[in-house]
Amino acid sequence: MGRKPKSEANCPIRIGLIGAGGMAAYHVAGFRKAGAQILAIADPDPEAAEAAAAKFDVTQVFDSADEMLARVKLDAVSVITPNKFHCPLVLQALKAGKHVFCEKPPALNAREAAQMAKLAKKVRRVLMFDFNNRARPEAMAMKTAIARGDAGRINSAQALWIRRTGIPGFGGWFTTKALSGGGPVIDLLHMIDLALHFMGYPEPKFVLAATFRDFINDKRFKGPWGIPDKAGGTCDVESAAQGFVTFKNGSTLFLRTSWAEMNKREEVSVTFQGTTAGGLVRRLFGKDGIDATAEDTCEMYFQTASGTCADKTLAVPKDETMGRVRAAENFVKTLQKREKPLNTPDEAVRLMKIIDAIYASAKTGAPVRIR
Repeated sequence: MGRKPKSEANCPIRIGLIGAGGMAAYHVAGFRKAGAQILAIADPDPEAAEAAAAKFDVTQVFDSADEMLARVKLDAVSVITPNKFHCPLVLQALKAGKHVFCEKPPALNAREAAQMAKLAKKVRRVLMFDFNNRARPEAMAMKTAIARGDAGRINSAQALWIRRTGIPGFGGWFTTKALSGGGPVIDLLHMIDLALHFMGYPEPKFVLAATFRDFINDKRFKGPWGIPDKAGGTCDVESAAQGFVTFKNGSTLFLRTSWAEMNKREEVSVTFQGTTAGGLVRRLFGKDGIDATAEDTCEMYFQTASGTCADKTLAVPKDETMGRVRAAENFVKTLQKREKPLNTPDEAVRLMKIIDAIYASAKTGAPVRIR
C-alpha cells in the first residue's frame, strides 16, 4: 500500500506575499526558518514581482492580490506595501479567511487599526504586525527580566529613534502624508511600541507633542537607502517630533523621533525607570543606516542594600536584522501553536491612538485626551 497523504493539519503553512519590497527578504527568511512555504508573490509592478520571485525561488507571480487570493490555496499572507494600502489589503485577506502578517505601521490611523482588529476577531484569524524590535535579542531578554519582576513597577520610560541624515527620499510615498500617514513619528514608531511593550501596554490618557519640518526639503539630509527622489512629488510630513504621554495608571513616556535633526549619530533606544531597577536597550549607529560599527547595549541598573550602584549587562547574541527575521518566524510559530504572538491587534489600536494624538496635539499646540 502507498503512504497516506498528510492531513491538512500537518501540512506546512502556505504563505503568499503581497508586495515585493525590501522587507520581503526578511519575511521570507523568517517564514521559511519556521518551516512555512512561500507559494506566490503579488505586486502591481511586474518587474519587481518577477525579480523577487527569482530571488526567493517562488514560482507563482501575480499583478494583484485579488488574483493571488483567488487562484492560490493559502493559509496566510504578508502585506509589504506603502502604509495607505495596509488596511484595505489586511481586511481583504481576513475576509478571504487568511491569517495576516503586516508590515508596520499597522494602518494610517487608529480607526483603521480598530477595523482590522475587529474583523480579525470576528473571523478568528491571527493578525500580527512587524514590530520587529520586540524580537531583537536585547528586547526579548529585557522583557523576560521585566516579566520576572526584576524591574518592579515601571513608572516612566523614554523612547528615541533619532537620525541626522535619514529622510527616505524626497517626493515619494514616504514623504507624502496621504500615502504614509506621516513622517518619522509613524515610520519610526518602533521605539514607542517597544517602550509600551516593556511597560505592559498601559492605557494612555493624555498626549502633548510638537512636530518640526526643518530640513524636510533639504537634500543634505537624505538617508542612505537608495530610495529615488520623485520630481514634482510631495514632502508634506514632519522631519522630527517630541512628545509626552501620560497613562491612566500614573506612568509616563517621553518620545523623540526624527529623520533629520542635528544629532551626532543615529540612536535607537528605550530607557525605563522601575521601582526595583532601571534598564536600557539601545543601538548606536556609527552613521545613519545599517553600519557594521553599530554599538548595542542591554543593561539593567540596581541599587544594593548598602546603597552602592550595581549594573548588569544582559548578554545576548548579535542580530544584524534587528529582529526582522525572528518576528516573521514568530508569526508562523504562532499559527503552528508553538509560540505566543509577540504582538496583538489590540496593542496596535492603542499604539495608533497615541500616534493620532501626537499629530493632533502638534496641530493644535494643546494636550489631547485619548478616549
